[in-house]
This record gives sequence, C-alpha cells and structure tokens, in this order.
Amino acid sequence: MNTNVSKSGQLEVTGLTKSYQSADNAIDVLRDVSLSLTSGDSLAIIGPSGTGKSTLLHLLGTLDRPDAGSIRIDGVDPFELDELDLSKFRNTHIGFIFQDHHLLPHLNVIENVLIPCLAHGKPTTTHYDRANDLLESVGLSDRFTHLPKQLSGGERERVAIARALLMSPSLILADEPTGNLDRKTADQVTEVLTELPKQHGAILIAVTHSQSLAESLQQRQELIDGKLQPVT
Repeated sequence: MNTNVSKSGQLEVTGLTKSYQSADNAIDVLRDVSLSLTSGDSLAIIGPSGTGKSTLLHLLGTLDRPDAGSIRIDGVDPFELDELDLSKFRNTHIGFIFQDHHLLPHLNVIENVLIPCLAHGKPTTTHYDRANDLLESVGLSDRFTHLPKQLSGGERERVAIARALLMSPSLILADEPTGNLDRKTADQVTEVLTELPKQHGAILIAVTHSQSLAESLQQRQELIDGKLQPVT
C-alpha cells in the first residue's frame, strides 16, 4: 500500500479498547476511547499514574495495536499496512517527544535532529535546511555542534522537539515532556512546545502531570477508568 499520502493533519480515533492479561484475568486499560483532532489542535491528557495514558500514546504512535476500535491518521488506518509500510508511515507522519529526550550522546545537536531522515538514506540539503530552521525556532542556533552533554536539560528537550518536527509529521506525541525540568525551564519548553507544532500545522497530544502545560493546550481530557473525559 502506498504511504505517500498527503498529510492533511487529521486524527480520528473510534472505540479504542486495550486490555492486558494478568495471571487471573484480563485488565481493561482503555475502554471505548474516541477523539477527533485536526491540524493545529492540541490536547493534554491528564490522570494519575497507571491509568493507561502511556498505553494510549503507544497505540496512537502505532507502537502497539488495539484490541478493538480504529485509528485513522491523515485518512489512513496504519494497522492495515504491512510492517515495512507501517514503519515508513510512522517515520513520516508521527513525531515523538519523550521525557528523557533520548538524544544520542555521540552525535551533535544537528546530527540528532537529522536522525529521523536517516531511514531514507543520507540527509539531503532540504533536510539540513529544515533542521537549521527548526533549531533556530527553538532558540538553539548557537548550539549546532554541541554534544548533548554540553546542553542543559531544557536545551536537550528543545532539540527533541526539533527532531520530532523534522519530517513534517501531522501528529506529535509528547510523553511528560517537562517532567524532568525545573519550573522555569519547564515554562520555557512549554512555550516552544505549544507554539511550534501549531506553526507547522501539526496535531499535538501531550500526556502530562503538569498543570501549567495542560492549561497551555487547547483541550484537556482526563483518563478515568479507561475512558477519556473532558476537563472543564
């Protein structure tokens, strides 16, 4: 199946269900989760630890498969793709931002940002130009050749944001992106995180315990007993 579809910035989730088998019975983690987002939308998912927030991100990121329900990203059901096409689709349509940034220590800043394009061969001039632009956007134009160990925690997280946007994905998934940062640094990262994906037309979904980050996003939903419920 051809995965080179136009990125229209659409996410449709319908009736998503996921359970895990324990020693005695099945544990329902997600039950009939549905949501709909379009280009430029942002959503914070909150809730206590262990309620299935990371499980939901794994499903949306196509890193795991649901037991029931459907996910459509830019009009495509990724789980209808074979493994090779799914990997390609994930690389070009979904960007990931992790709490621990996962930068490669032996690569400098711009090399870390370019990692997603390596699946397609050597970086092109277009890739380098976009990496440069993104690093300037996150305030790191003077850090291109620095190694991760030479950066602060907030700078590393901003590199991770730039990396997530390199392939112009329509969906950005962030798992506790400010969880390891002090308040001042977290506020700086929050500002970048809430503005940059919107400027690039991406959908942003962030799992967070941070009230400040959650309040900065357009929509807030809480995961309770396996179901998403709007937060007013």
